Amino acid sequence: MSNDVRIYVAIRPQEFSLLYDDAAAARLKELGTVDFAGDDGPKVALPDAVADTYDVLITSWSTQRFEPETLAGSRLRLAVHSAGSVRGLFAKSVLNNGMRLAQGGAAAMALPVAEMSLTLTLALLRNLHTHDRGLQTTRDWTEGGRGMLGNSIQAQRIGVVGLSRTGRHYTSMLRGLGVEQILAYDPYTSSADAEALGVQLVDLDELCRSSGVVAVHAPTTPETKHLLNAEKFALMADDTIVVNTARSWVLEEQALLAEVSSGRLRAGLDVFDTEPLPADSGFYGLPNVLITPHVAGGTVEARHAQGATVIAEVERFLRGAPLEQEVTADNYDRLA
Repeated sequence: MSNDVRIYVAIRPQEFSLLYDDAAAARLKELGTVDFAGDDGPKVALPDAVADTYDVLITSWSTQRFEPETLAGSRLRLAVHSAGSVRGLFAKSVLNNGMRLAQGGAAAMALPVAEMSLTLTLALLRNLHTHDRGLQTTRDWTEGGRGMLGNSIQAQRIGVVGLSRTGRHYTSMLRGLGVEQILAYDPYTSSADAEALGVQLVDLDELCRSSGVVAVHAPTTPETKHLLNAEKFALMADDTIVVNTARSWVLEEQALLAEVSSGRLRAGLDVFDTEPLPADSGFYGLPNVLITPHVAGGTVEARHAQGATVIAEVERFLRGAPLEQEVTADNYDRLA
């Protein structure tokens, strides 16, 4: 690649090392002249005149928020986000400046997020947390077992809310484990696509009424705000498991808390309205709830895949090839 290309990496060094292994870092430096942010403070601010100085901008979680006008310049042609959703950092209006935008992290994290969703599903079906807590607390073999029988995942009718990349990975894993009854709600998925995925499209009310497990894989959009609310939870049968590794936006959190606090529903949750989860949250200490601190996408392999995806996208851009992870005005509002 040409040394005339200038790239700015607006990521703290420690986070860059987490996302970009040695091979990815070496590939990046081969693409042009690369300037890296320093290690001052928890967030990295964009340099002055970034849009007139650099051709490519690479961002991540540690990039400080900026005004959309910051990217309105004569030189900057591409920005690639190494983390998840671009919407917390890039306003939709930046696409009006002739600059292109790509999402490098979401595709890489889809598989591990689906893995975590499946892990929570299996753990709750087999009462893993209950057995562990009982045995660890009492050191009593009988108390740890309590004569409690779990449920086979193959026997479940599982509802998937949102056939996103993560939702499709989760569905594929379910089928691999022998689950034959998979319902799905996704207004953007065609019947032919659903048939190819091996799922049955239903409306959301039917999914809530008929599923023993409801797994959320929908993005944050105006249409998905509290998609699962008190009314939808009331449709669910007693002991239904609700799993959310997507966005808390999709769930009415207080309505779900009321249901799990009563013991009527069970839940596995990785995302919450307020993060970090406050110490006085009602979700702590509930025997029918498993909680994790927003770590579903966090595997070594996924982090390195995020960096590799970004590098590949920059390479495609510089050689004039189509971008595979491009964010456009048409898909911006639907991306997680």
